[in-house]
Amino acid sequence: MTHLTELDASTILHPATNADDFSRSGSKIIESGQGIYLRDHRGKQLIDAVAGLWCVNVGYGRTELAEAMHKAALELSYYHTFSGMSNTPQIELAERLLDKVPNGLSKVFFGSGGSDGNDSLLKIIWYINNIRDRPQKKKIISRWQAYHGTSVATASLTGLPSFHTAFDLPLNNILHTESPDFFRYGLEGETQQQFSMRRARQLEELILEQGADTVAAFIAEPVLGAGGVVTPPVGYFEAIQRVLKRYDILFIVDEVVCGYGRLGKWFGSELYDLKPDMMTTAKALTSGYFPYSASFVSDEIWQLIKQGSVKYGNFAHGYTYAGHPIGAAVAMANLDIIETENLVENAATVGAYFHSQLNQRFANDSFVAEVRGTGMIAAVQFVKDKNHALFFDKQDKISAKIASQCYENGLISRPLPSLDSMAFSPPLICTTKDIDNIVDRFEHSVRSVMFEEL
Repeated sequence: MTHLTELDASTILHPATNADDFSRSGSKIIESGQGIYLRDHRGKQLIDAVAGLWCVNVGYGRTELAEAMHKAALELSYYHTFSGMSNTPQIELAERLLDKVPNGLSKVFFGSGGSDGNDSLLKIIWYINNIRDRPQKKKIISRWQAYHGTSVATASLTGLPSFHTAFDLPLNNILHTESPDFFRYGLEGETQQQFSMRRARQLEELILEQGADTVAAFIAEPVLGAGGVVTPPVGYFEAIQRVLKRYDILFIVDEVVCGYGRLGKWFGSELYDLKPDMMTTAKALTSGYFPYSASFVSDEIWQLIKQGSVKYGNFAHGYTYAGHPIGAAVAMANLDIIETENLVENAATVGAYFHSQLNQRFANDSFVAEVRGTGMIAAVQFVKDKNHALFFDKQDKISAKIASQCYENGLISRPLPSLDSMAFSPPLICTTKDIDNIVDRFEHSVRSVMFEEL
């Protein structure tokens, strides 16, 4: 290990990291980034085909964002937004975002990330049901395989068992319904439409079992991110939204990964005709250059919050950095880039090319069962033999081995070990030539590992 990796290993508790393995292997230190490329401390150049954590949509080293940050810091480095205080960048950003989000959303609450954004919405749901004298209507339904954050409440929403085990989670009033993953859970002979109707019936059964008067909200990502890049099967959200409306249950749409162009639309809600009562965004709002989130509520919910202030006094929720003026300025500059460079449209066209290339390269391979996703987000599903539906054993760690080989070949990909999948979400600035480079390096890495394994 170098001095820096030794120092890192001796001082830092890393998120989402196997602490035992890490104590022996040490960290990979990233030194710089430009465009879609990163350079590590050993001088190795890497294509970042994950855009950080699904977020660096405009690429690295954008002087426009650095200059916006510099200018904003000189004008107003910080001031809180408690007690009705505000700042010009926050106000301008709120107006701009409310012009883009789905109809019916009328107020925005700014935070620092997706976890606190979703956490804020849960508190608001519990708050407004107290205002409405419905103290029992507090349960939130999420889905297995979902990812909604890592705070106590949002890790409970997250439907991945590793986020619950040993943390005494999930909380009692957070429930999970079945995953929309048709590949993994579709029955033999079942169509996607039939599968969607079955999932809607299962949700309805859970609501009735709990009592509709106890269930407050349902939360969903338009496309599952960390849970496998799973797109909704045919008819899924149409059927789910009918159930929610039938039992007066709020719909929270988590757009933290999907929002701001990733799916080839500004928001996944537009692509799948979702009608959220509440919505969370973060990540690509600033392309990761500043920690920022924007959570939205409907006008009906806002009116209830106003009633709450009459009943309870001040809305007793907020964060030190809520509405941070520098973050808002960065978000504004980031949105400028997305719009002027037509990155949403680019995600749709180049994303389609990305999927076509992945499908073509592995069409005849028994170890790739499917390529999932839409726009500039994708996952490749590995199996021992797709013709006989044979999966790898967990101890084989196939996706981790392939990710390691990708790194050696100058490519950062994201392994999803529990699903034997590899996820991609490259920056939206990618060209078709960039996609060719990504797919070339990935294919070479996959074949190197599979040659040893099969």
